[in-house]
Amino acid sequence: MERISIVQGEHVVVAKPNVVISTVLGSCVAVCLQDNVAKVGGMNHFLLGEPSPDHRVHDRNLLSYGIHAMELLINEMMKLGAARNRMRAHLYGGANMIVGLGSIGTSNSEFARRFVETEGIAIAHVDVGGTHARRVEFQPYEGRSRCNRVSQDTAPPLRRQPQPTGEVELF
Repeated sequence: MERISIVQGEHVVVAKPNVVISTVLGSCVAVCLQDNVAKVGGMNHFLLGEPSPDHRVHDRNLLSYGIHAMELLINEMMKLGAARNRMRAHLYGGANMIVGLGSIGTSNSEFARRFVETEGIAIAHVDVGGTHARRVEFQPYEGRSRCNRVSQDTAPPLRRQPQPTGEVELF
């Protein structure tokens, strides 16, 4: 099996057998899409569903948003012969892992569900919410997926916030 790992802001589309796409998710969401007739599938991994109406997003940050990541995934699949009406979706992630950050994970998973439903894409499987990270593996040619909870001990570390140095900046 060929293994392809993706991280936040990435997506990959494959139209050949014996490939597994994988990622690890916390509050982020991964959407796996597959067209069983064209034997093409793919996965994305996004940080947030969509920017607020008043938020201007720089081009370099577009891939962090599901609204952009979903369009890229669908369009790339269609270039390889997939049809929207034959696609099936698997939705993963959207955990609310960090107290005090609100329900970012819930918002992300709600966005993903709303997007695929609006696009008329059938939902084959959903594993979202909770408080634990997930490791997702998807076989795009076959349309099979596997999702395992990741214990806090083995979860990848979150980006560390800089620690205050005790210095004061005057302005």
